[in-house]
Amino acid sequence: MALTGKQRRALRALGHHLEPVVALGKEGLTDALIAAVEQALADHELIKLKVGESSPVDRHEAAEALAEETGAEVAQVLGRTLLLFRRNPEDPKVEVPDMPMPPKAEKAQKRPEAAKAKEGPARKPVAKRPAGKTPAGARRAPRR
Repeated sequence: MALTGKQRRALRALGHHLEPVVALGKEGLTDALIAAVEQALADHELIKLKVGESSPVDRHEAAEALAEETGAEVAQVLGRTLLLFRRNPEDPKVEVPDMPMPPKAEKAQKRPEAAKAKEGPARKPVAKRPAGKTPAGARRAPRR
């Protein structure tokens, strides 16, 4: 699932305001780090990672290795910050252009119940004002 330029741009825009959830330190790519990235991707779909100055792994190599290990896509490598994306098929959270959101089974079941509850008039009918009267608080026309 390679991302298009339009999709990467949209993910970069969404990821701009995110805080890093995983930090890559002096230990490099460990099993614990990969497990943390897996969990963060399962929870959020779009995550930001920070590569520490003392990290033995190059930032681009780290991004590619993490993407390969977790099945994610690299949306951006900017400085020592990485942005990874992986769609959660059961519970998608991030809307990406040209990537349809799978339907949620829970919402499909709730919709008919909600439609039944909304039957009837949406608002109470309001009486019309008599002709020639201005509404309360309306300005008068200026005198000439």
